[in-house]
Order: sequence, then C-alpha cells, then structure tokens
Amino acid sequence: MRCALFAALAIVLLGGCSAIRYYAHVAGGEFALLARREALERAVVDPRLEPGVRARLQVASEARRFASERLALPANRSYRSYVQLDRPYVSWNVFAAPEFSVEPVTHCFPFAGCVAYRGYFDRRLAEREAGRLARLGNDTAIVGVAAYSTLGWFADPIVSSMLRGGDDALVGTLFHELAHQRAYVAGDTAFNESYASFVEAEGLREWRAARGLEAPDDARGVRDAFTRGVLDLRERLRALYAQDLPPARMRERKAAEIAAFRERHARDRALQAHGYDAWVAAPINNASLVPFGVYDAWTGAFARLFQGCDGDWPRFHAAVRALARLAPDQRQARLRELAPAG
Repeated sequence: MRCALFAALAIVLLGGCSAIRYYAHVAGGEFALLARREALERAVVDPRLEPGVRARLQVASEARRFASERLALPANRSYRSYVQLDRPYVSWNVFAAPEFSVEPVTHCFPFAGCVAYRGYFDRRLAEREAGRLARLGNDTAIVGVAAYSTLGWFADPIVSSMLRGGDDALVGTLFHELAHQRAYVAGDTAFNESYASFVEAEGLREWRAARGLEAPDDARGVRDAFTRGVLDLRERLRALYAQDLPPARMRERKAAEIAAFRERHARDRALQAHGYDAWVAAPINNASLVPFGVYDAWTGAFARLFQGCDGDWPRFHAAVRALARLAPDQRQARLRELAPAG
C-alpha cells in the first residue's frame, strides 16, 4: 500500500483548532524523516548497513537515474537519500465507511482534494482515530503504508519499508511515486493511481529489458482476479444495504456475504498460491474494501494513450497532464473513450 501524506504538509497553519494537532503531527513526522536522510552515495558505503540493504540501495540508485533518463520522470532530489526506520511501515492509513454503506468517509484538504483516508506516522494515533470513527458508527480499517510521496514539495527519501519486497517491487515503487510528481489531479484518486500504476508497470518492463532481464512475472492476472472478487463482494453489499431491513437482520446478511466470499476464495487454488490468504483471513468490513479498484481502474486507458504516443514518454506525460486539466466530467468521458472494451 502507498499513499500521499502531502495533504497536510503545506497547510499546517490553515486548519481550525480541531485539525491543527493532526496537521502538526503529519508535518512533524515528515520533518523528522527529512532530518534523518542520508544521501544514497553515502548510504551504500555505510558500514552499519547490512550487505543486503546496501545492495538494494545500489539498485534503487540505478533505478532512480533510469527513471529520469529513460522514463522522463522528474530529475529532482526525491528518492536520492535513505532513511532507516525504527518501525515496519513509514505510515498507516485509516479508512472508514458507515456500517451499512460501502461509500468511504472522505477527508478534504487544500491542494490534495478529497481522499478516502487519513495518514499517520504513528500507529497509536492511527488506532486512536480508528476508535473515534468506530464510535461514530463506522467500520474502520488500518493499513500499513510502505512508501509515500509529497508530490515534490519535499525531497522524499527512500525508506526502509520500501525494501520489504524484491528488487522489482522496489524499482516499481520508485517509478510509481515519481509519476505522482509528474501529474496529479486533486480529488481524483482513480486517475492519479491508475496513471502511476501504468508508469510503474511499463517502466519496470523497460527497466528489465534494458538490463537484459526477462519480462517481469505477470502476476497481474491473478491480482486482477482477486480484485474482481473483492469488488463483487462490495457490489453485493451495496445491493444489500439498499434494502429496507432491520439493523439486526442487515448485520446477519452482511456477515453471510463476507462468509460466502471467504468460501469462494477457499475454492480458488490460484489465488491461495499467490499469498492472498492473510487478507481474506483478517477482519473484513466496508472500510477494508475501500482501497480496492482505485489503483487500476484506468490503467487500460493509459496504456492506450501510451500507444497513441508511440511509446514516447515525454509526449505521454504531456498528454496525461492535458487530461488532468480537463473538467472532471470531460476527463472521465475521455478515459472511457480510451479504455479497452470490457
């Protein structure tokens, strides 16, 4: 999971009294990270680092250069430094949705627009916020975030949580986060994440080809199948919540739909083999369904746009920025035109 914690960073002094502590927390967490940065060229020779971490940072340094030289991504100071965290994730996102609705509780900020989460650098604060939202009658979910972006407002570092996966995951994450700095639409999460996800996937393919490696393992088909299953559950719940049922009966039917989803997953050997069991076994509620679908809703449309630009990255990014400048309804219509049938 990734996020943009930039929403509050530029507006610490703009919030009311009820929000100032949150803004101060986010700004303080960001500045604490910035204060601990170590330039990559120094980090890779730091004797305190484990050899495996040093090797991963060397890959990250090469990928960062590739991103600017070959993918036309920003040639700024972002992801040219490293921070070793004292926690498993750089931050945690808190999602919430009413008990009988799949529509998320949103939070709106200047510059960033409205997003379906609040991010915290401290897990305890995330848990406190989740508790507050739950007391208001919402389902809640807390999701650990491995990487984040401030959209170029600050020189974001590589953080140790970004090294959790393999080299492909690290390289793809760098491309994804840098894409957010190239084009971003306040309040349009599906547009932003689909664009960045396309840049991640296509950039990784070109990165591996340039290094003489085989194409990356295609786990997208399995991931898409799992996402479709989760989205199907969400639509089943949406239909259920539209019915006029007593709360007790609604809760019974809700639990039955979630149980049926788990049974369908248990019959799918392919999905089990790709590590989705942990998510399925964890508590599932309306809030935990919120993140699904936004990262790849328009990736097919962006792939078509890239092809129309003959694979020329500067032309492609310019075309994306042109889309970003359109009014929301015009942008949605253009994306639907570009999206492959089905």
